[in-house]
Amino acid sequence: MTNTGPETPPPAHPEDDAAGTPSAPGAAAVERAAGTGSGVAILGSAGAPGAATAPGVAAPGDTAPTGVATAPAAAAVASDAVVASVAVDAGAGAAPGKRPLVHRHHWLVRVTHWANAVLLAGMIASGLQIYNAFGHFGRRGGPFFPNPFDGKPFPRWATMGGWLAGGLNWHFALAWPFVLTGAAYLLYMVISGEWRSLLFRPRDVPRAIAMQLYYLRLRRQHPPQGKHNALQKGAYTFILVLGVISVLSGFAIYKPAQLSWLTALFGGYELARYWHFWAVFLFLAFTLVHVTLVLVVDPASLRAMITGWYRGRFPSHD
Repeated sequence: MTNTGPETPPPAHPEDDAAGTPSAPGAAAVERAAGTGSGVAILGSAGAPGAATAPGVAAPGDTAPTGVATAPAAAAVASDAVVASVAVDAGAGAAPGKRPLVHRHHWLVRVTHWANAVLLAGMIASGLQIYNAFGHFGRRGGPFFPNPFDGKPFPRWATMGGWLAGGLNWHFALAWPFVLTGAAYLLYMVISGEWRSLLFRPRDVPRAIAMQLYYLRLRRQHPPQGKHNALQKGAYTFILVLGVISVLSGFAIYKPAQLSWLTALFGGYELARYWHFWAVFLFLAFTLVHVTLVLVVDPASLRAMITGWYRGRFPSHD
């Protein structure tokens, strides 16, 4: 059969042609980038924008410009075009120089998060008021369990209720909303499947070590992560368990006769009160570390917990 079209130039790399790949590496990617409307302008051999050929590449039947390399120039332009195309596609919908804005937190997660923060603060303050009525852990007359605050009342500004009965009333009034919002949060986590992004598992141990090394400045690069890093998963899993222990020990103190089996599970009334008290300071320690790391490492996550939308340095999914 006679070929009536223009003669095809010989491949620049015969070994590539034999393998079935284009003679100019990435030439197909250049043409695809030019035709996708990604904003990458390709100059043809005649210098016209949008031409299918790359700069310095002679079209069939044309003569290449003097002093311009053919295959190497095509490869370089093709590589740049592909990178530019990927960058444009990744940032679609975002302002130039900004990361994309993504939805990160469901409204129920945000409401329960802030409600529990307020309720927990009130419960801690009223609990310290209750503690001031008897600043020991153990039966009257001793012996008492170890306690650095033994016999030392907390200042008035840190308490709520004014006296024992007032502290008890506030504590019980806030306890039920705290339990209900916590239960709603856990139910949503289970139904939506988001519990998978929070649960700390054995495979997260080496990742948590790497993350700790980064925080201690013993590792230069931030370890790869999804929505939460391994240390965050460990902290969130721990705080959920601590919340359950706090609620159960609170019921054991509240109804020691009706829930005698639960009180006995904590080692008796005095030990149930003891564990319930120490949960307060574990909550406070978690809150301080949590807020500090949010502000220092990823301030965008704070805005996301208010608005639901996140534009930051980490993914919003695992």
